[in-house]
Amino acid sequence: MRPIAISCGEPAGIGPEIAARAWERLRGEIPLIWLGDPRHLPGAVAWQAVESAVEAAAVSGEALPVLARDFGAPAVPGQPDPSHAQGVIDAIRDGVDLVRAGECAALCTAPIHKAALIDGAGFAHPGHTEYLADLAGVDEVVMMLACPELRVVPATIHIPLSQVPARLTPELLEATIRITHAALIRDFGVTAPRIAIAGLNPHAGEDGKMGREEMLMIAPLLERLRGEGFDLMGPMSADTMFHASARAGYDAAVCMYHDQALIPIKTIDFSGGVNVTLGLPFIRTSPDHGTAFGIAGKGLADPSSMIAALRMAADMAQARASR
Repeated sequence: MRPIAISCGEPAGIGPEIAARAWERLRGEIPLIWLGDPRHLPGAVAWQAVESAVEAAAVSGEALPVLARDFGAPAVPGQPDPSHAQGVIDAIRDGVDLVRAGECAALCTAPIHKAALIDGAGFAHPGHTEYLADLAGVDEVVMMLACPELRVVPATIHIPLSQVPARLTPELLEATIRITHAALIRDFGVTAPRIAIAGLNPHAGEDGKMGREEMLMIAPLLERLRGEGFDLMGPMSADTMFHASARAGYDAAVCMYHDQALIPIKTIDFSGGVNVTLGLPFIRTSPDHGTAFGIAGKGLADPSSMIAALRMAADMAQARASR
């Protein structure tokens, strides 16, 4: 198996630690290669510099393979240094290049700290996802949060709740559904995807008594897509679509806004959720948490989400290969 590339993320956060601990757990299961400055790794981890991703599989069982980059200075846990910013950005770009060249099977990104990237390198993107889309040359990508029990996709993401109704256009919702449907087939091996669509309002509007977006926009769109062969349920009342028996009836849920999607998955599997970017020409996963500066360097970081992200990346790569 080709290795999975791990971009270092913010060196002052928990990214290097959880990458090292994930390697310790997965060393006999999934070949990995870490992109970053090895001075930022925990001192106890066994690592070995490699010249290319081709060398990683032979090394990964005994040491964490590292494509070493010189960031110019050590990292102080909990204190992001803008001088590291360009190195962090370059590690992401190099990881994309490795995957697109076929040398790595997927990219798993450790958390970044946007303020440090802006201050140190004038980073012009809202976050990882937008930068990856720019590198890939695609206009529309979708964020999925996934764990073994649930996959959720928010149609709108990091905007105020007051702006959701205006941003939630038929075009946006249709693109979200189409990208999710295609990814379930290509990346998750679901031959006939069943997608549940949440309503925007309480009780999915209750026939217009609690809001009319479902009647005027969501339901007509779903009916048209069903005419194309999509298996879609909804619009559903969001308060009744995430219990165990409801989840058994669909392969992914498309929600209308951030918390509607993230609250159920973080309740079900807070430590093991994985962030997946759908719509890219390559596989990208990430832990579903941030840099955690408050515990960086203290040996307290939980690597569960990083481990889950790496395993999911490997499974997605296998699903693509089998097609």
